[in-house]
Amino acid sequence: MSQGFSIELYFDPALENQVLKAWNVLARRQISTQLIEIESRPHITLFSTPFLDPARLEPVVKSFVSKQEPLALSFSSIGTFPNEKNLLFLSPSPTMALLQFQAQLCEVIKKEGIEIGEEFKADAWIPYCAVAQEVPKTRMAEAFCVLRELKLPVSGYAMDIGLVEFSPVREHFSFGLGNTVEA
Repeated sequence: MSQGFSIELYFDPALENQVLKAWNVLARRQISTQLIEIESRPHITLFSTPFLDPARLEPVVKSFVSKQEPLALSFSSIGTFPNEKNLLFLSPSPTMALLQFQAQLCEVIKKEGIEIGEEFKADAWIPYCAVAQEVPKTRMAEAFCVLRELKLPVSGYAMDIGLVEFSPVREHFSFGLGNTVEA
């Protein structure tokens, strides 16, 4: 049973490997393995919704992405949200290019009659890349210490965008930024 759909921004291989390194260290220390278990891929969620027709959205996303260029990203801090999910993340420096990219994508989706949730509206969206989910409260400090060992900032590029269904994660389609060739 599907829990929902996300449009995700994927990284170049070197940056993706830096995030995977964090996932693997946290898994080896038995702090968090959930992202590995659900077969996720390092990403920034641009949009998410419980219901969606992937076939309807595919040509819209493909057209949008073909007009975009890879985005420079620099993960410069570690964070968490004040809720019960005990999520730890790397936070990218919020560049105007990244914020505009997400806002423009949501406008394109909205024109298709798809509702944009509050957390994905331009004035509320917080870009982040999850590195651990459901971390036991008693291990949060240890997890932060492990993540501080990463030599931040880690930089690279956002290269692709994909639509996934979760959980477990199943990709419906993905396209390279600025690339009009089928992916």
